[in-house]
Amino acid sequence: MGGGDFTVTVSRKEVVAAVLPVQEYWLPLSNLDLLLPPVDVGVFFCYKKPHDLTFGSMIGVLKEALAQALVSYYPFGGEVLSNSAGEPELLCNNRGVDFMEAYADVQLQNLNLYNPDESIESKLVPKKKHGVLSVQVTELKCGGVVVACTFDHRIADAYSANMFLVSWAEMAQSKPLSVLPSFRRSLLNARRPGSYDPSLDDMYVPMSTLPPPKAPQSGDDLLINRLYYVTAEHLSLLQSLATSKSSSCKRTKLESLSAFLWKMVAKSAVTENANQKICRMGTVVDGRKRLSSGDEVKAAMLASYFGNVLSIPFVPGRSSNKGAFPGADRLGGGSPSGASFSEDIQQWQSRWTGICGVIRAEIPSVKGGFGWGMPALGSYHFPWGGEAGYVMPMPSPVRDGDWVVYMHLSVGQIEWIETEAAHIFRPLSSEYLNLSNSD
Repeated sequence: MGGGDFTVTVSRKEVVAAVLPVQEYWLPLSNLDLLLPPVDVGVFFCYKKPHDLTFGSMIGVLKEALAQALVSYYPFGGEVLSNSAGEPELLCNNRGVDFMEAYADVQLQNLNLYNPDESIESKLVPKKKHGVLSVQVTELKCGGVVVACTFDHRIADAYSANMFLVSWAEMAQSKPLSVLPSFRRSLLNARRPGSYDPSLDDMYVPMSTLPPPKAPQSGDDLLINRLYYVTAEHLSLLQSLATSKSSSCKRTKLESLSAFLWKMVAKSAVTENANQKICRMGTVVDGRKRLSSGDEVKAAMLASYFGNVLSIPFVPGRSSNKGAFPGADRLGGGSPSGASFSEDIQQWQSRWTGICGVIRAEIPSVKGGFGWGMPALGSYHFPWGGEAGYVMPMPSPVRDGDWVVYMHLSVGQIEWIETEAAHIFRPLSSEYLNLSNSD
């Protein structure tokens, strides 16, 4: 039994709370938190069988470290409720985190990592039913382990989740926390007097102005998840193709991959006779690095800020435009990205107080280690249920310069990419991750 044809049995469920008492209080969401709909984000780490630890001892380490980490990261032990204005608000009450132990009758090397819809979704990454964070630790047939968690995106972005995961791992190894999280919402107060770039009215809209949700997608419009492996050599090739010979500015690997994907998506639409369809591609901007405006003290505070500080500047273009990626200038730093864009987002949201905006998120790469070596693979899993796709490039855990690329796109787009760019996007398999001898 392998691939996605395996059974997962949950053997134990419990709630892990902070090891020290936490004073109950309400933590308001920032303007940037309020831009996000109620969606959950999953993340999982695959480990080979440790040589000197049993599954039971690993569970003990993880639970004890989690209880310690929740003392500093107490929002993850709370609950999201609605306040009198109908807005989501976080009740920090040390409700705790749902923690599940499970067993899967499949070997790590046989997991179908290329198709997480088959092998990861609802099997190895838990569905969050209560609270802000849930955890599932699964022992595999070979002795390998998958550590996975799901968290409420309204409470944390990937940067914040990474802070927590690093701290959880540090607690597991009896190390002091390298970063203490800050929950100082005043760091993200809107400007006074208020002002923002008019282009934001075209990029974001109040949810109340949107039509009712469409019926579930089917056929080529169905969004699916796939994992690919891209070598450093192919990334360098895309970079050279994206950089004009007459230009002194070399495009980054992210810009080059974005431009290539734009062409693939546009060509896919043309083949489907949708060549006049408006397409949009955005790139995630982390405001922590842009809102300090040269103030070193504020930069240090923002570096430890826990919450959402993401914005996604994007520009539209017709799918018939299979040439230059219309967002190239913005990816290269054109207006209104950078600090001004992040500040404008805060101001725009404050204008629409009480109305969540529509936003799509791309998740950065992850790292983690709990005392039994680095993971063979760490990846986010985010089937968020919206109509927009996204792509998440992450560094390879086995070879410097290579990427693991997580795609959440339509069936038609995936099929086109796998036909036209199969030499670049190779289905992720155990061979690429050196898992052949994981058992």
